Amino acid sequence: MTRVAATVAPIPRDEDGEPVFREPWEAQAFAMTLALYEQGLFTWTEWAAALSAAIKRAQAAGDCDDGSTYYQHWLAAIERLVSDKGIATEQALAERRDAWDRAAHATPHGQPILLENDPLR
Repeated sequence: MTRVAATVAPIPRDEDGEPVFREPWEAQAFAMTLALYEQGLFTWTEWAAALSAAIKRAQAAGDCDDGSTYYQHWLAAIERLVSDKGIATEQALAERRDAWDRAAHATPHGQPILLENDPLR
């Protein structure tokens, strides 16, 4: 699996070859993608097409294309696949994004953002 990921969606690695992520959510998005793939929810070809399409949509909309938004595209691709496969509706995904946003705003600086912090939960 790691070989497949490296050829389709290479990630930055440190001198020991371990993945490097700027933010914890990036690692979680990466892990979620691998878990969904391993469960057979999509093929790696479908994943590559979804990620490529997400990047192209962002570039067409003026994305800075400097690598800083790579995992935002990664997350957009996961959401598109999950929606297209009928695993979650667009509305459910939007509601979850809103809940995380509310949780982030309700979390004191320096503390981990937890969905439990959503004041509307």
